[in-house]
Amino acid sequence: MNNLKNKKAIITGGGRGLGKSTALAFAKEGIDIAITGRNETVLKETVAELETFGIKAIYSVFDVGNYEEVKSSIKNIIDTLGTVDILVNNAGIASIGSFNDMEVSEWTQIIQTNVLGMYHVTKEVLPYLIAKNEGDIFNISSTAGLNGNANISAYSASKFAVIGMSESLMKEVRKNNIRVCTLTPSTIESEMTIELGMVNENSQDNVLQPEDFAELIVAGLKLPRRAMLKGAALWSTNP
Repeated sequence: MNNLKNKKAIITGGGRGLGKSTALAFAKEGIDIAITGRNETVLKETVAELETFGIKAIYSVFDVGNYEEVKSSIKNIIDTLGTVDILVNNAGIASIGSFNDMEVSEWTQIIQTNVLGMYHVTKEVLPYLIAKNEGDIFNISSTAGLNGNANISAYSASKFAVIGMSESLMKEVRKNNIRVCTLTPSTIESEMTIELGMVNENSQDNVLQPEDFAELIVAGLKLPRRAMLKGAALWSTNP
């Protein structure tokens, strides 16, 4: 089992929801963390919480869909942390609407954030992992990337794309001792799913919780380096 203490991680969309729960789980393992997002107030609050575990925690405000912002921000993060070992590509947005009713700008923004955002961040982090000949990347897709459903065409398309990109990258960088894992969770109670009306608040007994998801990522990291969690689908036991 790998010892994760003093590893360095970057978590996009780390201020709340799945990203925050993953950051907290990492902090409990002694991992130093950089979280990113677009809401500085939320990021500051989460960093303060992470620091109570005695680890180094920093934040960076940028839009993953903007490549120029990503380039400068990722460099500053790695300069501050000293290195990077783990990347969790969690930042993402969603919207519900029929194929014709959803505005073109909204459809495009979902693809820009969920697909190109993941590409931008990974492109900037990957050279550091290749230089070390070791690293872990977790790309967050969804069960919506496995099966399309009505009124989520943009989100589903973006998550299908994430799976293709992630699996291709996995096969490309295995030779560099870099483990790339594609995760496809079903509905998890988070600020986003509550805001979209997908789940009811405080539905812990019926819906997956962010901490369930975080435990899966930590378990993947603790596998011996000879073993890789290629992908995993996390489902609730309640239908």
